[in-house]
Amino acid sequence: VLGQSPEALVGVNMESVSCSAAAVRTGDMESQRDLSLVPERLQRREQERQLEMERRKQKRQNQEAEKENSHFFAATFARERAAVEELLERAESVERLEEAASRLQGLQKLLNDSVFFLAAYDLRQGQQALARLQAALDERRRELQPKKRFAFKTRRKDAASSTKVDAAPGIPPPVESLRDSPLPKKAEGDLGSSWVCGFSNLESQVLEKRASELHQRDVLLTELSNCTVKLYGNPNTLRLTRTHNCKLLCGPVSTSVFLEDCSDCVLAVACQQLRIHSTKDTRVFLQVTSRAIVEDCSGIQFAPYTWSYPEIDKDFESSGLDRSKNNWNDVDDFNWLARDMASPNWSILPEEERNIQWD
Repeated sequence: VLGQSPEALVGVNMESVSCSAAAVRTGDMESQRDLSLVPERLQRREQERQLEMERRKQKRQNQEAEKENSHFFAATFARERAAVEELLERAESVERLEEAASRLQGLQKLLNDSVFFLAAYDLRQGQQALARLQAALDERRRELQPKKRFAFKTRRKDAASSTKVDAAPGIPPPVESLRDSPLPKKAEGDLGSSWVCGFSNLESQVLEKRASELHQRDVLLTELSNCTVKLYGNPNTLRLTRTHNCKLLCGPVSTSVFLEDCSDCVLAVACQQLRIHSTKDTRVFLQVTSRAIVEDCSGIQFAPYTWSYPEIDKDFESSGLDRSKNNWNDVDDFNWLARDMASPNWSILPEEERNIQWD
């Protein structure tokens, strides 16, 4: 530049070089930052791909295992059922009947252990077969009982004692017949007519069923609000749907308990498997020998089963459940697949909140 000293020209050139170098460094840093994001995105996609592959692999393995287990169950169940039927046909003594009863209990346990992988139709067929065998066993027991002499006094005494058994101490009398009316035909058809019982479309009631009404039957409770339901005995399955702000107390259920579209409820249930769907803000005092499953739920809290009543030990024995095994805090959330983080949809009920007066 004309009129400028050589030193000034050198300073101008140095400033230009510095600006150029700064611009290059800034561009390099931005390029490095962009490049650093690429591996992160690729890594995230790769993790998602691996997770999806693992999910598909697990699904295939589960399907193959269920198929193998179903074949094993069908063969074993058929063999044991035939053995029980033969024992009942030839039972001429109490000892033979007790052997049949023992094998029948083993058959019930086999069905309980297989409920998770059996199709609904196979499960129901097994339940009905067990009910028929139990009825046949009871009939043979009556036939083998010694004949008693006819006496009015004895009959009156027997009638009185049977009345006392029905009204066991500590258990409130049953609700009126209007409340205990059978479910509508449409509701009965959901589980299989003659095997179903329960309550529906009631509000602010205290409802109950006795062991003689429940034994190995399917119980359906639907569209209840602000009710307390007490089920003394051993049902086969239990289904609770479209229920709000209710308390349900139930004896040991031989197979599964299903909840759907419920809210603000408290339950005490013992079962082989528990499934909860589309339910919120519900506390479950649970004894489960398999596991609990939640799906599309929120605010579900779990604690150990604490309800008790007279004859509950007998009901546990007839249910086939292993009372020493309780996986009440082993819960699968089908909407939460992250293994390193707890599901936000269910939690353990704090111990200080578990002291509930059931009666």
